[in-house]
Amino acid sequence: MASTKPKITRKTVVLPLIGIAAFLVYLYLFQVDLPEIIATIQTVDTLTYLAAALLIFVDTFFYAMAWRTLLNHLSVKLPILKAYLYIWYGTFIDLIIPAESISGEISRAYLITREKGNHVSGKVVASLVAHRLISTSIGLTTLIVGVCLLLTYSGFNDLIFNLSIFLICATLFFLILLLLLCTKRNWTLGIIERLLNFFERLTRGKWNLMKFKEDVTKAAEMFHESMQEFRHTPKIVFFATFLSSVSWFSYLAISYTVFMAMHFPTSFHLWSTILVTQAIVNTIKSIPVGIPFEVGLPEITMTTIYTILGIPMNVSATSTILNRLLTVWLRFFVSFAVQQWIEIKAVKTSLKVASIEKA
Repeated sequence: MASTKPKITRKTVVLPLIGIAAFLVYLYLFQVDLPEIIATIQTVDTLTYLAAALLIFVDTFFYAMAWRTLLNHLSVKLPILKAYLYIWYGTFIDLIIPAESISGEISRAYLITREKGNHVSGKVVASLVAHRLISTSIGLTTLIVGVCLLLTYSGFNDLIFNLSIFLICATLFFLILLLLLCTKRNWTLGIIERLLNFFERLTRGKWNLMKFKEDVTKAAEMFHESMQEFRHTPKIVFFATFLSSVSWFSYLAISYTVFMAMHFPTSFHLWSTILVTQAIVNTIKSIPVGIPFEVGLPEITMTTIYTILGIPMNVSATSTILNRLLTVWLRFFVSFAVQQWIEIKAVKTSLKVASIEKA
């Protein structure tokens, strides 16, 4: 499998700056008081904000444990620390190569197959797909619960309601389609067959894809067998779902803790607002617009929804900035350090093996 080591290009640097500029223009157009935002940030309770930062690591840990549970069940053993580090590695790839987190999942598959060999690729993909199904289902449930809670309050915005219904339907469609591909073996093999035939015609037979086709078919067979194993062991799926739910709750708690750090009055209504906002923003982030660091669109979306749902504009913007400093920039620096450490360690191991073989 080819290396997933990313290359820092001009696009990686310029597009986040454009995203930040777009967010600043948005604040200017809606006459948000920037000096007031800065003044509010200066009054933030440091200890509470640090607690929000710690939740980043808690969220990542339980997310990693959910994936590890699925992977270990398929007899692909992964130590706790290594699973945790691989999630951070994938986070780094996701941030600089945004593609609906598929880039991060590909990087995790690469890391495991690099270590254990291509013969486990089908099982690894099955664990990633099952993990994606669980995470998407939890996000969908969050959005539905959040909308139901907000409907109990008078004056729930029609735009947010309609957007939520649309996203619920779109997510359900995606889940059903993915489930069908997981259960219909012939569908998956048929898609692989058509794609490989297309590439053969495209290359005019210059590439011999027969061996590659055999490997992919074997991996697909292993994938479906692994998905059947999950189907017959609901306890494993339930436990992974529980761990993923704890991870998601920790992620939601980051937003709530940020509001607490700002001394904003907390309430049950605030929780409902956060549920809907974060569920919608996560769906927006899943659109592969190709902007590294997911900068610009999520900030604008988060600020707008908070404001529509009754939080003052200045508070919404300040909360968004403080939230994204943790969920994007803190994650970036931590994941970058992890990615570099893993790759340096891999190079050292490779050199050591090469020297032993020469000896």
